[in-house]
Amino acid sequence: MRDKIVLITLGDPGGVGPEVAIKAHGRFADRQIVFVGDTTVVRRALDLLGLKLTLNEIASVNEADFQRNVVNVLPLNELDTDVVSAPTAQGGRASAAYIKRAVEILLKGDAHALVTAPISKEALRLAGVDFSGHTEMLAHLTSTEQYAMMLCGGPLRVILVTIHVPLKDVPSLITTQRVLKTIRLASKAAAMFKLANPRIAVAGLNPHAGEAGILGMEEDRYILPAIRQAQAEAIAVTGPYPPDTVFHRAYKGELDIIVCMYHDQGLIPLKMIAFDTGVNITIGLPFVRTSPDHGTAFDIAWRGIANCGSMVEAIAMAIESESLLTVAGLDA
Repeated sequence: MRDKIVLITLGDPGGVGPEVAIKAHGRFADRQIVFVGDTTVVRRALDLLGLKLTLNEIASVNEADFQRNVVNVLPLNELDTDVVSAPTAQGGRASAAYIKRAVEILLKGDAHALVTAPISKEALRLAGVDFSGHTEMLAHLTSTEQYAMMLCGGPLRVILVTIHVPLKDVPSLITTQRVLKTIRLASKAAAMFKLANPRIAVAGLNPHAGEAGILGMEEDRYILPAIRQAQAEAIAVTGPYPPDTVFHRAYKGELDIIVCMYHDQGLIPLKMIAFDTGVNITIGLPFVRTSPDHGTAFDIAWRGIANCGSMVEAIAMAIESESLLTVAGLDA
């Protein structure tokens, strides 16, 4: 494998993904980056941004010519009509195809890491792709059973026990095994970030972390046993803490990683402080995967105004992730 080849999937062609990916690429012009997606989309993004760069179509990553001002594209050419800035079946099929091709390359060991531009869950559904998001699709394509979604931004790192599920279903999904699995993955992430003495905290599900059972029993029945088991495995974890205070402690630098019970519990505070720079990382895959923490933003797509800050951070993390390969998988 050539050193540190990073694949970037274009995401939904109608969203801001192609634009922010091409914008961010300019910050890493001398790095080994290959785009996976439709050549017409890359060319349109270059024209939109007024960038006079050489577009180089390649048949494999090993044929890429990593020179400055060269944009290497592994073309899939999934589009048969014009790009529409809205959820469409065509956009869903294309974005899924980009991901599948990138995973094939990574599993063969021909690339180092994957950065994924945003996709649309609605477009996936229209295309008949039965996944609720990137994380679940990547886990399926790699036969990964133990995985978790982590987001990093500013001083916060949050990792989720449940991901893309309705809020009404969350309590029934909070089990000791799920919480314990996520704590273990948080410990792997701590090693990934080279935290010598990690401070992992677990947020409660209920207000005041259940208030000794008065406001809910999930903390005593399921969350606390998982914490105790993890402590028995020598993982430096504490909790459960009231959700309304634990993020403030992390923001002040007292905690390194927060294990959150559901999607919005972790993402609302993180996006509040790092909306334009947050990075999504899938912990547990057999390769490094990062992504910007925003969506397709169809309403501003293909207008040249999308902020590429989060994509820049995602690419930088992927490029710098050489040591992550030894700890990215649960059994590594």
